[in-house]
Amino acid sequence: MSAAPEPSPREAVQAAGLTRDYGSRRAVDGIDFTVQAGECFGFLGPNGAGKTTTVRMIHAFTPVTAGRLVVLGHDVSREARRVKALIGVCPQENNLDEDFTVRRNLLVYARYFEIPASVARERAAELLAFVDLAGEADRPIAALSGGMKRRLVLARALMNSPRLLVLDEPTSGLDPQARRQIWRRIEGLKRVGTTILLTTHYMEEASRLCDRLVIMDRGRIVATGTPADLIQRLAGEGSGTLEDVFLRLTGAAPAP
Repeated sequence: MSAAPEPSPREAVQAAGLTRDYGSRRAVDGIDFTVQAGECFGFLGPNGAGKTTTVRMIHAFTPVTAGRLVVLGHDVSREARRVKALIGVCPQENNLDEDFTVRRNLLVYARYFEIPASVARERAAELLAFVDLAGEADRPIAALSGGMKRRLVLARALMNSPRLLVLDEPTSGLDPQARRQIWRRIEGLKRVGTTILLTTHYMEEASRLCDRLVIMDRGRIVATGTPADLIQRLAGEGSGTLEDVFLRLTGAAPAP
């Protein structure tokens, strides 16, 4: 197993030999990567590449089988509770509470972090404005469109003012207009220095949002770099897009 460097305030995530097994199946196969504080770091790959499993280990949802994983200076295997308190998570699924209104979803979530009620109300109002849902605060979840629900899940992930935001395929299944609305919110978070982990299989999303990224295939990292660097090094003669790199390394068709 490779050794991870000592935690540094400039490094939000450090993974060394990170492995996750499900019985005899190895979903993540001894990967190494570092995420710098303040950057948007992407995990790009086809379905089943290990992207979601990797980020679930980072936010202490899925146990680490082997290797070392340090998040915000804390060893995930020993300090999972502390890590969860410092991270905001936008999962793939819209796991909102259908029995609550838009605002109530945020206020109830705030209780898990012991945020005082007055602070939670103020923060909820700010975040609903940030994701353009202020006018929907008293509506039931069932009345929202798919894009609205994704924006609300993003707002919920920010309720605890996280030091690290995990976005697991945040625009999957959305129409192009709704997808771009989410992108604009993520770009706003980048401008204020939020550290972001993003999993995606959309080429345009990765190129537009990620400062650096890894391309994963079959549980392994097959390339690391900035989108421009990967294109320059790996796209091949006569090509020039991240999609070309993706096809060359994974053989999988990217999402449209």
